Amino acid sequence: MIKFIARAFALTILAVTFARADTPLPAFKDFPTPLYQGKIATVKIASAKDRQYRSRLRQSSGQKPNFAGHYTLTSWGCGASCVMAVAIDAETGRTVWLPFTVCCWDVDVDDPISFKADSRLIEIRGSRDESGGGTYFYALDKTGFTLVKAIEKQKSQ
Repeated sequence: MIKFIARAFALTILAVTFARADTPLPAFKDFPTPLYQGKIATVKIASAKDRQYRSRLRQSSGQKPNFAGHYTLTSWGCGASCVMAVAIDAETGRTVWLPFTVCCWDVDVDDPISFKADSRLIEIRGSRDESGGGTYFYALDKTGFTLVKAIEKQKSQ
């Protein structure tokens, strides 16, 4: 009985994986959000990571929102072919960190992080925390960045 349940579970996972692979790519227009027009809050340095990068956060604080309606998304280098990013909420000053660094993108990619002011979607091209590689779509919601779709790069043999 346990073997049967294990096989059924494995087949279900496979079916879900293949079904997700056939779904269309997420588009910025599928994650619309209104643009914030109010006063821009000063960044709040709250977490240990915020304190570690407080100079960078303060440099980006007060800028016009460029992501997800009321966030300023900013990124900077963290090594050779590596970037990290944070979204600063223009309404509250709260920070939402991209939960990984991005590196190792293909040479034909100008910017490994794509986003729009009026969309909650962000597209990442490269490796997350120096692991794997491909194109990843995340949506910013109340809990942070949530994976919408991952397209892993095929490994060459």
